[in-house]
Amino acid sequence: MWTDEARIQHAPRTERYPSDATDAEWAMIAPLIPPARSGGRRRDTDMREVFNAVRFVLRTGCQWRQLPKCFPPRSTVYNYFWEWTRYGVLDRIHHALLVRCREAEGREASPTAAIIDTQAVKATEKGGPMPIRSATTRARRRRASSATRWSTRSGSCSASR
Repeated sequence: MWTDEARIQHAPRTERYPSDATDAEWAMIAPLIPPARSGGRRRDTDMREVFNAVRFVLRTGCQWRQLPKCFPPRSTVYNYFWEWTRYGVLDRIHHALLVRCREAEGREASPTAAIIDTQAVKATEKGGPMPIRSATTRARRRRASSATRWSTRSGSCSASR
């Protein structure tokens, strides 16, 4: 039987795209977005719409030029994406959400142990065995240099006789 609480939790989303942030997600993300810089013009851009546009591009893989018109201008979205990437805002958002997910599952905020696969370690070692193709292929000389060298040597040998 559906309760009112379950209906609210499982209600269909009213956002335009599946990649849009829900109200609960935005409540966690909004404090991590840097405030507008002091001085200059007021910020008129809705940061939630910019964040939704960035998520749309990252989720769908579309080009910046193909960003739908319902989002802020692509140059604005791209500039915020670049700034957030450069100053680590997206990394801080990811880390904060990761910590919340781990705590919601009843685990510690940061992992205390890691499992390392031996194949992954072997694949990253420097100076490991050469790939089969390069190991079986003989080193080749360039034709131009070898032809020049042989012709100059034979020319100089015949001149000295």
